[in-house]
Amino acid sequence: MIDLRSDSVTLPPAAMREAMARAELGDDVYGEDPTVNRLEAMAAEALGMEAALLVPSGTMANLLALMAHCARGMKVLVGDLSDIWLWEAGGASVLGGLVYHPVPTQPGGELALADLERAIADPADSQCAVAGLITVEDTHCATGGSVLSLSYLAEVRSFAAARGLALHLDGSRLFNAAVALGVAPRAIARHADSVAFCLSKGLAAPIGSLLAGRGPFIAGARRLRKLAGGGMRQSGVIAAAGIFAMTEMVDRLAEDHVMARRLAAGLGRLPGLRLDPLPPQTNIVFWELSDPRLPVATFLAALGREGVRVLELGKGRIRAVTHYGIGAAEIDAAVAAVAGALAACEARR
Repeated sequence: MIDLRSDSVTLPPAAMREAMARAELGDDVYGEDPTVNRLEAMAAEALGMEAALLVPSGTMANLLALMAHCARGMKVLVGDLSDIWLWEAGGASVLGGLVYHPVPTQPGGELALADLERAIADPADSQCAVAGLITVEDTHCATGGSVLSLSYLAEVRSFAAARGLALHLDGSRLFNAAVALGVAPRAIARHADSVAFCLSKGLAAPIGSLLAGRGPFIAGARRLRKLAGGGMRQSGVIAAAGIFAMTEMVDRLAEDHVMARRLAAGLGRLPGLRLDPLPPQTNIVFWELSDPRLPVATFLAALGREGVRVLELGKGRIRAVTHYGIGAAEIDAAVAAVAGALAACEARR
C-alpha cells in the first residue's frame, strides 16, 4: 500500500530506532532526562530562541502556546483555514477559556493585515473580547503546503508588535518551509514570539513536537503542559528520535518536494482531475474530481483497491502528501493507480 494521506504516517528509520534504544534516560518531569534536555537546547538554538519544550503533539504545542500567551477571555486571531481553527478540537476555548476569531485565509496562506485590523476590537470597548495573539501557519497545509515569505512574516510581526499583540507561528512543517526558501529555520522563527514544530511528520520521528520561545514563556508553558497531562517521565526515548530527526532527516525534505512536483505533473496529465493551479512549493498536492457526479468516497475506495491511500481534506478536496519512504517508483505507481481508479469508476457508471 502506498500511503499518501499524510507525512505523519512515516515510520522511523532503523538508525533512529537504534538511537532510541541507546538513549540516556531520566525523569523529565523533574528536568532530569539528559536526552530531553539536549533536544530542547538543540531546538532552541536552531530557532534562535531562549528555550524549548518537548510535548507529545503539535496540537498540544499550539494549545500551550495560546494559553501561555493569553489570559482567559482574550481573543486569538486565527486563519479560517488554519489547522488550529479546523483540526485541533477547539482546545484553547475548552481548556483555556480563549475566544477564537477566524480571519480569511489568502491563497498563499497569509492573513491580510487589513483583515487582522478589522478583527482587533477596541480595548476600550467592554462588550468585546480583547485580542492578545495572532497565529500564522508555515507551511500552510490547506493552501497546498504554501510557504510564507520572510517579508510577509516581518510585516505581520511589525503589525502585531505595534498593537501590543504576540505572534505565534504554527510551524508544524517549519523545516519544509526552510528547505523550500533555502534558509535556516531561525530566519523564519525570528519573526515570531513563539514557534511550534513537529518531529513526527516529514522528519519521521514516531512522536513529538517542540514549542520554543523566551525563557519565561516556556516556563509557563511547562506548567501548562503538566495541567494538560503532557508531562512525560523517561521521555528521552522520544527525544532521541527527535535529535536524530533534526540532525539526519532535514536535508532529505527536498526529496519530498521533488516527489510532490513529480506527482502533480503526473496527475496533471490525467483527464478527470483539477489540480491547484501552481506547482507545489513543498510536499502537499491537492486536487478535485472534474466530474461532480462522481462521489469522492467512491473514488477513494476505488483508489484504495488500486493500492493507494489519499485523504479528502475539505469538501471535495483530495490531498496527497509525499514523505520519507516515497520515491519516484511509488509516485509513478500512484499516478497509474489514480488513472486506474478513474477508469474503474467510469466503467461502473
